[in-house]
Parts: sequence; C-alpha cells; structure tokens
Amino acid sequence: MPSKPAGTLYRGREGMWSWVAHRITGVGIFFFLLVHVLDTALVRVSPEAYNEVIGTYKNPIVGLMEVGLVAAILFHAFNGVRLILVDFWAKGPRYQRQLMIGVGVVWVVLFVPFVIRHLTHVFGG
Repeated sequence: MPSKPAGTLYRGREGMWSWVAHRITGVGIFFFLLVHVLDTALVRVSPEAYNEVIGTYKNPIVGLMEVGLVAAILFHAFNGVRLILVDFWAKGPRYQRQLMIGVGVVWVVLFVPFVIRHLTHVFGG
C-alpha cells in the first residue's frame, strides 16, 4: 500500500477555519437580509400584516437568534478587514495568525457587552 507523500495533509490552521467561518457567517447574514427585506416589504402591502409579523419577533427565541446575528456580523466584518490586510498588505500573509487573534480579541471585546445588555432586555423585561 503506497503511503502519502510527506507534507500533503492540510491540517486546517487559522486561515482555513476563518475561511469556513467567513462563508458560514456570510450565508447566515444573507438569509437574515432576505427575510428582513421580505418582512419590511409587508408594510407597503398591509401595515396590519407588518405589525403582526413584527409582533411575532418579540420573544426570547428571536432574542437569542439576534445574539447569533450580531455574532455573525461582528465576525464577518472584522474578518473581512483581516482578509483585506492579508490580500493587500505585503506583510499580511506573514502576520495572518496575529491578525486572526486580533479579530478574536476585538470580537470578544465588542460581543460580550452586547450579549449582557441584550439578554438583560430579552429576559429582564
């Protein structure tokens, strides 16, 4: 049985995982925007139907989904900046790991306070 040549197995470092997460968050944001455009368009058809649909969003499950949406938007935005730096800054590829750590730090610094405040409103009344 022939063995694999050395060095051909990709082990999935931060570059691959950020690529996967960027695609997943992009698709999630796309579907949110699609639903958002459709439900907002209801206001032109029937303001009563619009108010009814918006009323159904006021529950804890949607509140938790909003947390996921903000998580996705923050990651997608800051990872996009990281990608721009990797692509257009001559030293970007060399500092890809540090840039990814920076994305994670900025994400946590902005996301944690949002979660605390948002969930206080969702579950606190």
